[in-house]
Amino acid sequence: MRYAPAILIGRVVRRVARWRKPGGGSAIPGLIVNRIAPGFLASTLNSFPEGLVIVTGSSGKSTTTKMLVAVLRANGKKVFTNPSTANISQGLTSALLEQADLTGRIPGDLAVLEMDEGHGALVAATLRPRVVALTNVMVDQIDRFHDSQMVAAMLGRIASRATQAVVINADDEYLSRLAGTLAPAIQVERYGVTAEVLAENPRGLGYAQTSSRRLVSGEGIVVTQVNGRHAELELPEGRATVELPARGTHYAVDAATALATARAVLGDAFDLQSAVKAVSAIPPVFGRGEIATVQGKRVEFVLVQNPASFQLNVDSLEPDTEQVLVAVGSDVRDPSYFWPVDTSGIGRVLIASGSKAHDIALQLAYDDVTVERIEPDLGLALDDFLALPDPARGLKTIIFSADSMRRTRAHLGLATNSEELA
Repeated sequence: MRYAPAILIGRVVRRVARWRKPGGGSAIPGLIVNRIAPGFLASTLNSFPEGLVIVTGSSGKSTTTKMLVAVLRANGKKVFTNPSTANISQGLTSALLEQADLTGRIPGDLAVLEMDEGHGALVAATLRPRVVALTNVMVDQIDRFHDSQMVAAMLGRIASRATQAVVINADDEYLSRLAGTLAPAIQVERYGVTAEVLAENPRGLGYAQTSSRRLVSGEGIVVTQVNGRHAELELPEGRATVELPARGTHYAVDAATALATARAVLGDAFDLQSAVKAVSAIPPVFGRGEIATVQGKRVEFVLVQNPASFQLNVDSLEPDTEQVLVAVGSDVRDPSYFWPVDTSGIGRVLIASGSKAHDIALQLAYDDVTVERIEPDLGLALDDFLALPDPARGLKTIIFSADSMRRTRAHLGLATNSEELA
């Protein structure tokens, strides 16, 4: 019961924060509880009977986590998971407060957590994860992560805490090297794509360093073919066709990550048919190729968080998409961050918006993309964009950075968090 006072205080703070700002303030209770009861987070995460599973890396965490949770629940497991927006320490603690009793325990068999690589490395020493899944190392958030070696070192600290298995992206050179540093007793599960699939992505898959070697049959889970929202995978249990939540090879890789991690968690209880069915049924996660009906219009939302994800998503757009709005917000502190991205494939943008509207419009212009209008007022830009007649080809498409995504959802009245907490 030593955490009971902190839990009660956190819940009071959460209620006040939500009263003052509906839909916001979600990290404040966690920040306060972490200050007054610094052991709460680790104690609760380490308390699940079947252990803790961590999913971390530069990109793909949210989709992979959602897929993995779906597979485990289809296998009858009661899983606690965190919203994709709560992957840093205070957000994790706030998510725990939603479900924890006064002893700091949460009902359930195991926890599956998406974890920010930086914050994960800070709390790793206090955690005992059973399985750690590593997605990739990309050039990401250069104001926080100065180089890829720094990110790889952070992931290494998290992986070193695994007690049973570490799931590795074999196509990522940094992660391949990291696998060799793990204790001999730790099981290493690998996944990747074939040479043919990689060749279909001439810019690569966005990794800071791509391994020169591909997995072969029997070495792990291999993505053998990607066609739009469908992917063919080869597993030790056989071949499978998976329906993806959005277009692109990177989503097929997320599916491979989730299935490899589920195999490590479930062992002999892993059932390929139910796992594939569960993965194929999940909707997109928070703007990652999400399609929604807004004001009677079908809109596709595409979140870009770093140069690699920007490039992958631009390359995965439907050909000849007629109506595109690009919104970049205050989260992109240095607009040159996105300049390595070749945006020429977009062709034409109706509105460039967000607090960095002029900056992204300049980049688009240098890539010979026609920008019809620059409108820094995102609310006005969204209203005018949705008011346009339906396009003759494709969907209305909004490409946004994280800050603009949050503002877009708030302006349009869309749910900011549809993830289940239990």
